[in-house]
Amino acid sequence: MLKDKKLAVLGAGKLGETLIRGLLEAGVTSASNIIVTAGHQHRLDLMRERFGVSATLSNADAARQADIIILSVKPQTVPLVVSQIADSLTPDQLLISVAASVSSTFIEKHLKQATPVIRAMPNTPCLLNKGMTGIAAGTNAGKIHIDIAKFIFDAVGRTVIVDEKHMDAITGLSASGPAFMYIIIESLAEAGVKVGLPRDIATELAAQMVVGSGSMVLETGEHPAKLKDMVTTPAGCTIDGILELEEGGLRVTLIKAVVKATQRAKELLET
Repeated sequence: MLKDKKLAVLGAGKLGETLIRGLLEAGVTSASNIIVTAGHQHRLDLMRERFGVSATLSNADAARQADIIILSVKPQTVPLVVSQIADSLTPDQLLISVAASVSSTFIEKHLKQATPVIRAMPNTPCLLNKGMTGIAAGTNAGKIHIDIAKFIFDAVGRTVIVDEKHMDAITGLSASGPAFMYIIIESLAEAGVKVGLPRDIATELAAQMVVGSGSMVLETGEHPAKLKDMVTTPAGCTIDGILELEEGGLRVTLIKAVVKATQRAKELLET
């Protein structure tokens, strides 16, 4: 799907680099079809050296050469970058934004032509091709544009297609969620140390348990509550642990964390 397409990644930061690596490793495009931009020459030199891609300091030049443009910059920088590329874009191109909190409508109203816009929200496990990306179509984007975006982000994990009204919630749950999970893993590892395990073993046990539990949910299709009940035997160890979690308010705390992160996502462009 991307073999004959030129791809511009505007903003070769961590996420931009992750997408480039994922696409190249998956073999869905070649380095000769990718051009990247960054704010500093040394970053461009690093991208050239690391991946063999083309690089430029000019967002407009990169956009002009591309069929697909990935906007991978901070939300506060989006208005500036869009203003730089607006004259270069046509309705035959596709603009994919991975900037948190920035709606496709906001981008569309700053464009000069009806360029299709897709909004996407990946998360950091994309670094290991284990990511989760939410994808939503803008006003001028059709099925082919959604399919292209899905193809790109499938190279670094799983994808879901949603209405754009859900994208801030995806930011709060899926994009912020890895940080919440790291705290949980860290806490479980500390608990392992408390009950006598070496720290490295406790950390490995906690991390793999989270990975395996997530896989159980995804691969069996069972509700998490049912899987929880499968582990919980009458008068056993697990139910005592669950009682402590419920008394400590873990469930409500996690819900509040996602709600708060979602609220912040809605505010981010305003600050």
